[in-house]
Amino acid sequence: MPLFRLGDSGSAVAEIRNILVSRGLLAADSATATGIGHGNGWTAPEAVFDAECDHAVRAFQQERGLIVDGIVGTATYRALRESSYQLGTRVLLYRLSATMVGDDVATLQGRLQNLGYYTEIVDGMFGESTHNAVCLYQSEYGLSADGICGPATLRSLERLGTRVTGGSPHAIREEEHVRRSGPQLTGKRILIDPGSGGLHEFSTDATADLESAILWDLGARLEGRMAAAGMETFLSHDGRGRPDDHERARVANLAGADLVISLRCGHYPNERAHGVAAFYFGNSHGSFSTIGRNLAGFIQREIVARTGLTDCRTHERTWDMLRLTRMPVALLDVGYITNPADRAALNDPQVRDIIAEAILVAVKRLYLLGENDRPTGTYTFAELLAAERLPY
Repeated sequence: MPLFRLGDSGSAVAEIRNILVSRGLLAADSATATGIGHGNGWTAPEAVFDAECDHAVRAFQQERGLIVDGIVGTATYRALRESSYQLGTRVLLYRLSATMVGDDVATLQGRLQNLGYYTEIVDGMFGESTHNAVCLYQSEYGLSADGICGPATLRSLERLGTRVTGGSPHAIREEEHVRRSGPQLTGKRILIDPGSGGLHEFSTDATADLESAILWDLGARLEGRMAAAGMETFLSHDGRGRPDDHERARVANLAGADLVISLRCGHYPNERAHGVAAFYFGNSHGSFSTIGRNLAGFIQREIVARTGLTDCRTHERTWDMLRLTRMPVALLDVGYITNPADRAALNDPQVRDIIAEAILVAVKRLYLLGENDRPTGTYTFAELLAAERLPY
């Protein structure tokens, strides 16, 4: 889809403004309150993407865990549309051809989770697990167990209210899976997802090729170390194309990986932006991946301690690579390719060796669960390999 930003106008901008007004992020004024209606389309093509709209878009992006740039592209527009759906405004059902996504689905998942029927992460996507949860609820409350959330099911949920539960079932299940899998890395299935250069608007031809080379080489170094530790590794793509996050997530789900490590470079129009940051799935509905957060934190601290790169900390986001995967994901910005110092560091093979070792140690720390652990930045690759050969 086209990008919409400060200074643009037209029917799509009118729709964007209307959603922002409905969410209380933008005041209704003459530009959005006069002459706008649905019918055969918007009747106010003169609606303007002004400074107030820009501020509201940025606030919305911050709230939704998106890149805060004031630009309404595919991801932001999709999130705006999703936020416009409230539970009860449409019938919800499982469709293989086009998954229903929206805040209404997230609200339904949250209610079913509080009642003990839904045990996955609240992601706002009406998939098979949500369908099964609705069916189970319907069967236990005397409704037709068709998995369709229509008026009867909604009335039943409203009458029943909510129950207080002992924490997120998804978080408990994630943590138990890690605990039961044991501390050894042997046999763990990891998907490594090197980013592709040239996908960002601030990329240049020179930095695009360098970015791809750096991330692919870093992924290869990480893969080699993980294989030496007895782990089963997969790559999300073959390096010859530039698959989008939907395709990368699809490969991860097909591989049945235990964890996903996504490698990216940061970009910013000001070359002074620098440092390393890690991201995990989390959304405005209060749902997040506990193991993804733990892994992102371990990786962030290990890299900062070993390289001296500026600590830009860990953050929750709703990016597709984090949202569409069925396993915990840590997405790492290993440095800003747009910053000369970061770019020079990442172009150094020794630095990439250090980063690869830091990531492997962080994965080990995740599975150690705090037992027999070492201070951040001190566990070496040789010590890790020696520990893997010892019985636990």
